[in-house]
Amino acid sequence: MNSQSSYERLGVESDASFDEIQEAKNRLLQQHQGDQPTLETIEAAYDAIIMERLRMRQEGRIKVPDVIRFPEKNLEPVEPSFRLPVSGSSQWLSRLWDKPSSKELLRSSSTFLVLTGVVVFYPGGGSLLSLAIALGFGASIYLINRKENKFGRAVALTLVGLLLGLTLGSLLGGGLASQIAMLRLRPDDFASIFTFLVLWLVSSFCR
Repeated sequence: MNSQSSYERLGVESDASFDEIQEAKNRLLQQHQGDQPTLETIEAAYDAIIMERLRMRQEGRIKVPDVIRFPEKNLEPVEPSFRLPVSGSSQWLSRLWDKPSSKELLRSSSTFLVLTGVVVFYPGGGSLLSLAIALGFGASIYLINRKENKFGRAVALTLVGLLLGLTLGSLLGGGLASQIAMLRLRPDDFASIFTFLVLWLVSSFCR
């Protein structure tokens, strides 16, 4: 496995920091628990990157943190003295975006396509519409939570997506009522479909 494919396997850039590489590795190991061949591939990709970083360190091209060169000491990375403090909110936002794998994207897309199909093929169903929204809310929480196992964060992101989707969907549905009626949909149906779109974006590209 060459170095480039190793970075691609972990889903990180070639200039990623050690913390980013370590985080990507841990996240993938958690996602593929029980899949031994995949786990071995992830470990091999991680080892290949570390070996490449050590070789570059020996050549004087980069500085490798002590935690890589001496993992048995479990040292904390040394923070540069000139580094400006980063607020908790900034760190939260910097860790917000995710680059989903094709498998994750297929899982979230199929989930919300099914829910959208329910609304399209059974328009005007009050209880069915409420059930579809509830299922979409739960599915988004599940899809986000399985990435890093942070339930509170998953609920918060999903709640923001739900409120944003319903608000914008209702506004657009009211403004496009005549066009929506031509599709045999009510404004509420359109708002639900728009909400599923927002929840799909949130569950696919946030973590």
